Amino acid sequence: MSKVLLRGGRVIDPGTGFDGIADVLIDKGRVVEVGENPSAEDAKVVDVTGKIVGPGFVDLHSHVNSIAGQRLQAMDGVTTALELEAGLLPVDRAYAKAAQEGRPINFGFSASWGMARAEVLSGRDFDADFSSSLSMLADPAWQGDSTPNQLAAWLHRLETELADGALGIGILQGYAPRSDPKEYLAVNELAARAGTPTFTHVREISEADPTTPVDGTEEAAQAAMEFGGQVHHCHVNSTSRRHIERVLGTIDKAQAHGAGITVETYPYGAGSTGIGAAFLAPERLPVWGITPQNLLLVATGERIRDAAHLAHVRETDPGATCIVEYLSEDDPRDRQLLEQTLAFPDSIVASDAFHVTWPDGTTESREWPLPPGGSTHPRTAGTFTRSIRQMVRERGYWTWLEAFRRCSWLPARVMDSTTPAFNAKGHLGAGADADVVVIDPETVTDRATYLDSTRPAQGIEQLLVNGEFVVRDGDLLPEAYPGKGLRGQPQ
Repeated sequence: MSKVLLRGGRVIDPGTGFDGIADVLIDKGRVVEVGENPSAEDAKVVDVTGKIVGPGFVDLHSHVNSIAGQRLQAMDGVTTALELEAGLLPVDRAYAKAAQEGRPINFGFSASWGMARAEVLSGRDFDADFSSSLSMLADPAWQGDSTPNQLAAWLHRLETELADGALGIGILQGYAPRSDPKEYLAVNELAARAGTPTFTHVREISEADPTTPVDGTEEAAQAAMEFGGQVHHCHVNSTSRRHIERVLGTIDKAQAHGAGITVETYPYGAGSTGIGAAFLAPERLPVWGITPQNLLLVATGERIRDAAHLAHVRETDPGATCIVEYLSEDDPRDRQLLEQTLAFPDSIVASDAFHVTWPDGTTESREWPLPPGGSTHPRTAGTFTRSIRQMVRERGYWTWLEAFRRCSWLPARVMDSTTPAFNAKGHLGAGADADVVVIDPETVTDRATYLDSTRPAQGIEQLLVNGEFVVRDGDLLPEAYPGKGLRGQPQ
């Protein structure tokens, strides 16, 4: 691990609020000094004049869990990608597998509420594999209420996962939308006692389903207020649809009353999930204002034709990944809704990135560039560069300092309570981890589309992870695997 001097760039440090021309000296995986003309003896000097230098992006919501997917994220400026909304089980196996295979960027996992419930209620076994676990989404057995003994069993399972280093508890409440709200409160009470965050895909909001047991966002806010824990509301843009203003108002009110609730978003009008999800049942689509034709199968590019076709795919291949079009990016009103979530005070950028799938069903490759034929959601390759292009360069809603607050600083702070290692991430102060991104402010942009979803972003000139180059002069280095596992330390 060599000494590196990034010379002459515009350095942005959201930890101190610094924004100015400076040099950044890196040694032994750490930022040693940020200032004018630090000693460059024995250092590899990289001229970054005219470029933006900041802490690498921390993605709280990534399902890629693979070398191929992480390389696309690295080209998007991400230095740490965490599987927190869904989680994996068992986490000890997830960490061991990633470490054995090697990862280009840092990684970490939450304990999976959904998998723990499915173990107890459905008798399913899991091997820390996200793509294979998607088939459980169509299984109604784990989505119902728990008996007192079942509740105690899966809560205990989550406790053991936290003891094994899980970064929090991921709660796919939206995939079991009719389950007893008391169970959601119970898992948040457990997390609060352990001093660890929860990461929730909320159940349906009341506007979408007036019969829902409780409005999803209000439920998350209530849990944060009742137990004093830390609740993270995942992808508010997709779960709120066209009711974003009301949902953000609920979160704002809860925060004003002291609730520890944070929120994330991404700049796309379409989401992605397993087609067996409860909310994608043909009879449920009208409440979201979408039809079967708004669903696109990732592996084949095939658009769902009608309700009968949807029912057939859900029965025969419930784990199939699909694109869900819920807002039109061509409609100025819908674009404004998306920008409203990005502009919301302290909203965090997170990708909800998905693994790449090839026609033969594989989801991994060490080849670079990636082999042809792979498909994913374009947010895997472009969430952060797209957010910066839109919010900094085109709209002017964010300064560069604000962009790094939302992409680096704030997500790292969500993790501080459970993982002290995050104290050294999301900023560029002396002693910080050398997870650093260098950006060309004139060319930075996303290039992936729904039809060409694996095109890497452009404008990420350099990316260092733990002081080692993963992207050098705009090119990814296939031999670089400096990513480290980040494990929780529950109280």
